[in-house]
Amino acid sequence: MPQSLQETYAPNNRCFGCGPANEKGLRIRSFEEGDEVVCEWRPQPHHLAWEGVVNGGICGALLDCHSNWTAARHLMKRTGSATLPSTVTADFHVTLRRPTPMDAVLKLRARVVESGDDRAVVEASIEANGKTTATCRGTFVAVPEGHPAYHRW
Repeated sequence: MPQSLQETYAPNNRCFGCGPANEKGLRIRSFEEGDEVVCEWRPQPHHLAWEGVVNGGICGALLDCHSNWTAARHLMKRTGSATLPSTVTADFHVTLRRPTPMDAVLKLRARVVESGDDRAVVEASIEANGKTTATCRGTFVAVPEGHPAYHRW
């Protein structure tokens, strides 16, 4: 099985959304696919908002972490660095377009739509059963040494 961005660059990361080392986290696995980063994720019963529907906060966490990895990988490639920059969420806005079903594999897609030297703006979505259930647009910034998130990977 191929390794995700998280497993490749941050196998000891304990982030709730994307940390491979957090057994109780969401443990998303993001993969580059052309100019996008994609992820498939299946909700568990404890991700429930109400019967049959994923909690909106879980949808937001999925989009935030997946988008952050998209930005970090983009900035790494843009600078030609051999190491992933430490990026954090500066802002993000989630739109919950329709209920996200519990009984489906969720497909996350993200792509960089703007970038600068130390930041990237990412647009992302969650799709279930062929329909977009949530979208996100956020800004993710590489932080310097001394920031609490620096080299948290």
